[in-house]
Amino acid sequence: MQADVMMPPLGEDAGDECTVSFWHVDVGDEIEKDGPLVEMATDKATFDVPSTAVGKVTEILFQEDEIVKVGDKIAVIETAE
Repeated sequence: MQADVMMPPLGEDAGDECTVSFWHVDVGDEIEKDGPLVEMATDKATFDVPSTAVGKVTEILFQEDEIVKVGDKIAVIETAE
């Protein structure tokens, strides 16, 4: 099975897009649920997006410095479930 990680809402003041600062993981890495997946930045804040599942990262869909919109699929995690 696989879990798609979607870009969550940023909050009322942050708008609907942000920039990838850096990935805490690489393709092939194991990750725990709620573990730090990627650091994102807006003009007002920097924050981590956590993993939504336990498993192995199989795809990273945005590179550093690329713009991501709320609701975009940003990564795929292969799960055992």
